[in-house]
Amino acid sequence: MARRAPPLLRHLLRGATSSFPTVAPAEARRSVTYMPRPGDGTPRAVTLIPGDGIGPLVTGAVRQVMEAIHAPVYFETYDAHGDMTSMPEEVIESIRKNKVCLKGGLKTPVGGGVSSLNVQLRKELDLYASLVHCFNLEGLPTRHEKVDIVVIRENTEGEYSGLEHEVVPGVVESLKVITKFCSERIAKYAFEYAYLNNRKKVTAVHKANIMKLADGLFLESCREVAKRYPSIKYNEIIVDNCCMQLVSKPEQFDVMVTPNLYGTLIANTAAGIAGGTGVMPGGNVGQDHAVFEQGASAGNVGKEKIVDQKKANPVALLLSSAMMLRHLRFPSFADRLETAVKRVIADGRYRTKDLGGSSTTQEVVDAVIANLD
Repeated sequence: MARRAPPLLRHLLRGATSSFPTVAPAEARRSVTYMPRPGDGTPRAVTLIPGDGIGPLVTGAVRQVMEAIHAPVYFETYDAHGDMTSMPEEVIESIRKNKVCLKGGLKTPVGGGVSSLNVQLRKELDLYASLVHCFNLEGLPTRHEKVDIVVIRENTEGEYSGLEHEVVPGVVESLKVITKFCSERIAKYAFEYAYLNNRKKVTAVHKANIMKLADGLFLESCREVAKRYPSIKYNEIIVDNCCMQLVSKPEQFDVMVTPNLYGTLIANTAAGIAGGTGVMPGGNVGQDHAVFEQGASAGNVGKEKIVDQKKANPVALLLSSAMMLRHLRFPSFADRLETAVKRVIADGRYRTKDLGGSSTTQEVVDAVIANLD
């Protein structure tokens, strides 16, 4: 959603107010992400990247459930792996054509000269907004209750700019780039998301007490955008205090908007608090394209043992695919899928090891299909 999107979305929302159902109480709020796009119900092509590790298992799970609900989508599958030097051009072209992609995790080598394909994809398609929804699932015990946090992270600059070089042997310089344009558009996205999804508060996460120019510019941009949304409460929090507050009182947060690096830390922390990275959906959205994947990056490739035993948790990617269906304007299919997943979690009989069970990926998929309306 670029600079022209917010007023358009507000106009559409006002025009459709009379046909909207009454907003449900907070405890009954559906865990949805509305990112409207034109759609006429015709089947849509979706680029599919199974990826590395558990990726083929969980993307295979999504395909089975999509077939079971007869979702009006079909997949164009491409092979890409994290050890490649660059994303294959045919993959980029497929996403440009289809506008939407569903992907498994791509393993990024630690150190060395191989750059992250995930970062390449975000920059190539200008997927400037990363959205991760961290919330309690009924039947899944956690230390904290009433957690319902949406982390919206700037996805294209900051510490992930990739501008590093060795000044002299033993001295490396890494540049953090913050621009007013990117800061303003991620702030607009966060406030527009809050407005459209009946959220009450947006919290900007920063370290402007130390990085006074870079994070100061980010905060300045957020403050300017906040003035245009008087009905939404706005506050700010320093990132280290934010981490402490997250693990002690996470229910105080609603929508959080962050620069790039802080966002991935906050999202993974919030996911761990709300039930684990295996159940948190997410997506990366730009003006023209969207890539949906497991919300929290931790564990999105998985361990070799999990792959061998075929016990990867498919819940996160199933819920991400529900977000994708809403993005494609197929909300009834998204509701059916999401409701079935939540029934399986609430029932408790079919859970993978990370959720305290011993089920295989296929057993969870079969249970989800059995619980479809």
